[in-house]
Amino acid sequence: MKQRIGCGVLLIGIGWAMSMSLCSAQNTSSTPQAEQQPSTPAPPAPLSTPSITGPLEGSTPIVIDGGPFGKLDLDGVVSGFGLVQGNPVAGDNETQPALSNAQIFLQKTEGWWQFYVQAGAYNLPSLGAPFLPTEKAISNLYGPVPVAYAKLVPAKNTSILIGQLPALMGAETTFTFQNMNIERGLLWNQENSINRGIQLNQTVGKFTASLSWNDGYYSNRYSWLSGALTYSTGPHSIEFVAMGNLSETKFQTLATPVQNNSTMYAVIYTYTKGPWIVQPYAQYSNVPTNPAIGVVDGARTWGGALLLSRKFKHGFSLGGRGEYITTSGSMAKQSVNLLYGPGSAAWSLTATPTYQYRRFFARGDVSVVRANNFTPGAAFGLIGMNQTQPRAVVEAGLLF
Repeated sequence: MKQRIGCGVLLIGIGWAMSMSLCSAQNTSSTPQAEQQPSTPAPPAPLSTPSITGPLEGSTPIVIDGGPFGKLDLDGVVSGFGLVQGNPVAGDNETQPALSNAQIFLQKTEGWWQFYVQAGAYNLPSLGAPFLPTEKAISNLYGPVPVAYAKLVPAKNTSILIGQLPALMGAETTFTFQNMNIERGLLWNQENSINRGIQLNQTVGKFTASLSWNDGYYSNRYSWLSGALTYSTGPHSIEFVAMGNLSETKFQTLATPVQNNSTMYAVIYTYTKGPWIVQPYAQYSNVPTNPAIGVVDGARTWGGALLLSRKFKHGFSLGGRGEYITTSGSMAKQSVNLLYGPGSAAWSLTATPTYQYRRFFARGDVSVVRANNFTPGAAFGLIGMNQTQPRAVVEAGLLF
C-alpha cells in the first residue's frame, strides 16, 4: 500500500506538469527586420544523447544520408582501462585489463518520428563489486545493443520513447564515459540501469516530467512504474525520482537482482555554472518481506552522495565522489542482504583527474571502499573478512 501511495504522489505531480503543457501556448517575440543583425551560424554541437554529465565532452557527430530515413547522426566511443585493487574477493584478481567501450551511436534527431541505437562492447565497473570481464558484461547484462528505442515527437515539448531505455533512477548513468568518475558508486549498485518499456516526457516551462511503464531491473516482466519530476532555474535544478514494482517477480539474474521487488526514491540537486558541477543527492529503497519469492525478512537502504567536478585550463579537470549507505535487518531475522550482509553499512571516496584534448581523453580513478558492521565472509578479501578495498583505474580512449 505504501508503495502505491508513493507512486501515486509522483503521478499527481507528473500529471499536473503534463496537463499544463497541453493547455499552454508558446509565446514568441519578434524583432523588426530593420533591427535584425546578420549572424554567423554556430558550429555543430555534440548531441544530447547519450548524456554526458562531465567532465568529458562529446564530439561533433558525423552526418550521413540515411535515404528514406533522412539525415542521420553517427558518433561513438572507444576506450580501454586497467584496474589494480587490494583485497579482491575469491575468484577476482588484483589486476584487470579490459575494453571499457567500443560503441557506436546512430540516431535520427529530426521530424515527428526519431530513433536511437547504441551498439557495441562495454564494461560497467563499480565500487565494492567484483570485476566482470567485458565479454561477460555483454552476455550476462544487456547484450550487444544495450540501448535502442523509437521516439515519437507529437509536440514541441512532448516525446514518447519505446524500447530499451536508460533507467530514470539515480544521479550516475550506465557507461563509464558518461560520468564524472570511471567507476560507478555504492548507491548506483542499488539502482537499475537499463529497462525495457515505454516512457512519456513532457516539458512545461521550468518543469520536466517523465513517466515510464517498464520491466524494472531488466526482468522482462512489465510491472514497474517509474517517474521523475525536475525543476530547473539558472544553474540550479532539483529532481525527485520514484520507482516501484506493482507486482512481484521471482525471476533473478545478474541484471535482475532481488532489488527487482523494491521501491526506491531519490532527491537530486545539481548546480552547474562555469567550471563547476556540484551534485548532492539522497536515496532510499525498500525490499519488502515476501516469502513467496524467497525474501524471509525485508530490508531497507538509506544513502547519500556528493559528486563534484571542476574544470581547469588546457583540458584538465578533477572529479570527486563521497558517499555513505546503510542497510537494515539482521542475520538473526534472516533479512535479505542488500550490501555486505544484513544491517551492514559502507562509505567510499573517489578522485578522478581527467585530461581531454579534442576527441582524445585519459583519466584515472583512485578510490577506497570501507564496509562496516559486515557479515563475516561478506566483505573483501579471499575469505570476505577485510574491511576495506582500495582501487586505482586508468582509462584512455576517443570520443568520435
